[in-house]
Amino acid sequence: MPAVANAVVIIAVVAYVLVRQFGARQFGNNPRRLLVIPAVLAFMALRDPHILDTKHQALSAVFLIVGVVLEIGLGAAWGFTTRIWQDADGTIWSKGTRASFFAWIGMVIVRIALYAAAAALGVAQGQAGLLLSLAALLLVRGAVVTWRAREFGPAYGSPARAL
Repeated sequence: MPAVANAVVIIAVVAYVLVRQFGARQFGNNPRRLLVIPAVLAFMALRDPHILDTKHQALSAVFLIVGVVLEIGLGAAWGFTTRIWQDADGTIWSKGTRASFFAWIGMVIVRIALYAAAAALGVAQGQAGLLLSLAALLLVRGAVVTWRAREFGPAYGSPARAL
């Protein structure tokens, strides 16, 4: 049953993120909120006893680490392809672009290539690796977008306006 639950969580998170990513939305003021979904995904991944293939532990760990590192890089690319702007009343907005769509395609291709390479070597890749990679991806993307949105913050060094 945990495999079915993991699959449902993966599909739900990807659908949720895609719908939110490609529609314009207000940038949240609470950066801790960005940690919730990655933390839940990482917890689910790390509690899985089959996170590594017991017959090929070293090679399985290499695939897990490579997958997470690649997703970190792709998460950064995804964060930099997100359009961020400020409207007239000072509200910060974000929206995925066409480049964001291609970043998603790249993420899928990388994940398929990793699964194919592992299968060719006889290494079993479970859903835990995908959950952990997705957690890293979302965490880095959120961090990059938050970092980029800071440029729209208040100018503390400027003099106060008279009312």
